[in-house]
Amino acid sequence: MTFNFNNVFLNETSTITGPYEAKGPLSKYFDKSYHDLYFGEKTWELAEIKLMTESIDLLLSKIGLLKNDIDIHISGDLLNQIVSTNYTASKIGIPLIGIFAACSTSTLSMLLASLLIDSNQVKNAVVSTSSHNSSAEKQFRQPVEYGGPKPKSATFTTTGGVSAYLSNKEDKIKITSATLGTVVDYDIKDAFNMGAVMAPAAANTIYEHLCNTKTKVDDYDLILTGDLGRYGKDILKEFMKTEYGIEIKNLSDSACMIFDLDKQEVYAGGSGPACLPLVAYGYIRELMQKGKYKKVLLVATGALMSQTIVNEKQSIPAISHAVCWEANL
Repeated sequence: MTFNFNNVFLNETSTITGPYEAKGPLSKYFDKSYHDLYFGEKTWELAEIKLMTESIDLLLSKIGLLKNDIDIHISGDLLNQIVSTNYTASKIGIPLIGIFAACSTSTLSMLLASLLIDSNQVKNAVVSTSSHNSSAEKQFRQPVEYGGPKPKSATFTTTGGVSAYLSNKEDKIKITSATLGTVVDYDIKDAFNMGAVMAPAAANTIYEHLCNTKTKVDDYDLILTGDLGRYGKDILKEFMKTEYGIEIKNLSDSACMIFDLDKQEVYAGGSGPACLPLVAYGYIRELMQKGKYKKVLLVATGALMSQTIVNEKQSIPAISHAVCWEANL
């Protein structure tokens, strides 16, 4: 299902990262980076809550608004019962829609906020998400202290807190459309191969978006996926070609951009809900504001699994949501 919007703009963003992202090729595009994974907190979970909270505080300071000026907050994260979101929400006091969309949270939250703004139900919204390398590994796989080996197909969860301010106030980037994804399940059970799990979902959403908006791949300067990694990106390209007869030459993947895959030990690349928005809110947004890109399709992908279901050797379903940004210069 695709929605078209007439009066929704991306006004401001904030990005905060951990040490690995700070050493990556896009470090200069982040607002703030920590150089350890605890951020002065006692646990990784508390560190992730701090990431999200600080990203919202920084965003509000950038736009010069108070918490009471924000109509709604839409957010989600990877941890059980989206605790990073809930604990953050208890501190900032903005009416909350808490969502779980795994690593596709950023685009789903933008889609929901755009629906509310374009229908004049609210005037503005803050959307946010977070992920933390150690808290995610601890929950979904194994405590990092174990030092267990991983295959090359594994991804490396990004550490970041990201927030964006959307409103009906005209600005340089306009959100013009968004496609709500469908859950797909190709019977893949390997939790260390998220690229293969999520690539078909990304392909399905891209195809639906192109059909519903009557656009072609070449109408976009860039199609940016979320966290497929070096192998998932190739699977997506091949899937689009074989299943839909579409060749994507203008595809980039945030997981392959946020880290230096040749120099940093990050396996197949980045992952996590913060992966795509860290790249999009910092690097891509700046390029659009400078006029390099006029139309970008953001396609975040999420593996809808739990630790229990993976331990029971069940297949891992996935979903992808897409949001179109257009320059309004």
